[in-house]
Amino acid sequence: MSSQARYIISFEFKGNNFFGSQKQPDRRTVQGEIEKALNVLTCTLKKDKIKIILSGRTDAKVSAKYQTAHFDSVRIENLKKFLYSLNCILPSDVKVFEIKEVDPNFHAQKFALYKHYRYTILNDHVASAFNDDYLFYPYNEINLENMNKALTYLIGHHDFSAFKSVSDNPYNDCIVYYAGATKVIKERRNFIFIDIVGNRFLYNMVRTIVGELLYLDRNNLKPEIMNEILLSRDRSKAANVIDARGLCLEFVGYDDVESYIKNQFLKRKVNNENF
Repeated sequence: MSSQARYIISFEFKGNNFFGSQKQPDRRTVQGEIEKALNVLTCTLKKDKIKIILSGRTDAKVSAKYQTAHFDSVRIENLKKFLYSLNCILPSDVKVFEIKEVDPNFHAQKFALYKHYRYTILNDHVASAFNDDYLFYPYNEINLENMNKALTYLIGHHDFSAFKSVSDNPYNDCIVYYAGATKVIKERRNFIFIDIVGNRFLYNMVRTIVGELLYLDRNNLKPEIMNEILLSRDRSKAANVIDARGLCLEFVGYDDVESYIKNQFLKRKVNNENF
């Protein structure tokens, strides 16, 4: 039996105090904290330090309820004990909730089939003591019907250049499998969840889309403008990037996306369940 093995970890983090997920020199990042904890726990020699491969990047202040990464290590004999010890070392704003051994060829980024992002808006007349966790939007009650109509134009395989901030990523096309806005009353407050599921996302894409949705709503503009902006492929036509604090990576999927959408959204709508 080989002394080396590949593992996938599933974890969550609160993004407020991170400069993004990907490791950066002299910056506090999610990758940096997890790698540091893994190397303390395994007592790995400096020349052979463990490095994790994330399923994708998230920006500074963006949170995640379900992110994944893989890493190679000497074989871990007791995964349950290892997981407990790992979380004892990790800081309170990042926690690993699952670790599994996977095929040596598994790749957390290349094998990911879809990702689900949610942007949360407090659409109420008064801010909250927990307002660092989402965007406070007190201007008026959001027109959900118009917002959902605008989002339908994004579903499918499109060039999303109009919603992409400048980056070194050469890709401009994405497939959006689901896009919808839902009003949720939670703890006596009015929230709007904007959920988008896609095969991948461009730099600041979701935050720009949300910024455009709120711009259209605030100015009582027709939802069809979203399609006009999409087809223009012109970043200057879209609204500014909205605050990062309302954005959360909800899930990274390696299985059937249609089943995920059905279970997460369609069944809940039929049963009138909260998201």
